Amino acid sequence: MDIASLVLIVIGLALFETINSIDNAVINAEVLGTMSPKGRKWFLIWGLLTAVFLVRGLLPLIIIWGANPSLGFIGSLTATFSSNPMVKEAMEASAPILLSGAGIFLLFLFFHWLFLETKSYGLHRTERFFERQGVWFFAIVSIILAVTVWYSLKHSPMMAFGAVLGSTAFFITHGFKQNAEKMEEQLLHKGSGLNDMSKIMFLEVIDATFSIDGVLGAFAFTLSVPLIILGNGLGALVVRQLTISNIERVKRYKFLKNGAMYSVFVLGMIMLLDSFGMHIPAWLSPVATFFVIGYFFWRSKKALNAAISAKS
Repeated sequence: MDIASLVLIVIGLALFETINSIDNAVINAEVLGTMSPKGRKWFLIWGLLTAVFLVRGLLPLIIIWGANPSLGFIGSLTATFSSNPMVKEAMEASAPILLSGAGIFLLFLFFHWLFLETKSYGLHRTERFFERQGVWFFAIVSIILAVTVWYSLKHSPMMAFGAVLGSTAFFITHGFKQNAEKMEEQLLHKGSGLNDMSKIMFLEVIDATFSIDGVLGAFAFTLSVPLIILGNGLGALVVRQLTISNIERVKRYKFLKNGAMYSVFVLGMIMLLDSFGMHIPAWLSPVATFFVIGYFFWRSKKALNAAISAKS
């Protein structure tokens, strides 16, 4: 892999992590507003170490290690840069399992947003239509899982199991996110009486839950743990900066969430196709991410300018 490809992948990872974590940044900013200056400083400085190194660093490494236990912990970290043919063979054998699981997870995430979540309509007619058909969400994702498992069994039972694990991971993390929304409401509106340390622990749990989307999406860009750590780490730094300085401004770009979710759909499809042996060039994931997010950023800016003009 040449330097240009490496840079493209890292920038794509950082952009995807940033846009995908905007909801997390909003929650962080709102909860931090109820804390003392000392508590906010502790979270923004020391919490960053947890977010970058413990969550976004350790989680992809554990996933690669779990898919390739024979490589060992250190071997999983350096596998993609190894010239050992046995290591390459092990990575190639486990890739379909990992990609099918991550792909299913991202597709479920996208369709949940499309069918069931409240949103600003970036593609008005399409998104409004699907939101009115919300009852079909569970039927759609069940069919997607059944079809994926059926065809995966023709390749490998473990690949089919990976798809099932992806769906399981989605519903587990979705449950945590729903509970987080209730907790956030208590913290902000009902006066829970929690001290700063309890709120910091809450934010760390939320950050870990939201980071799973970004970590699994990262495997559409690369299976290299060092590159994932670097790209997602840069994205986490940007999110922390947005949390303390520009979150209200970012919230004005109302279609960025749409861009994140359509990127999730594209990356999920890329991973599923790749898991079934279709050759996907390394540049496609970052380029598709730039294009999709860029389009919805343009839509957001256009809508913002129109709103400013209407007021003046």
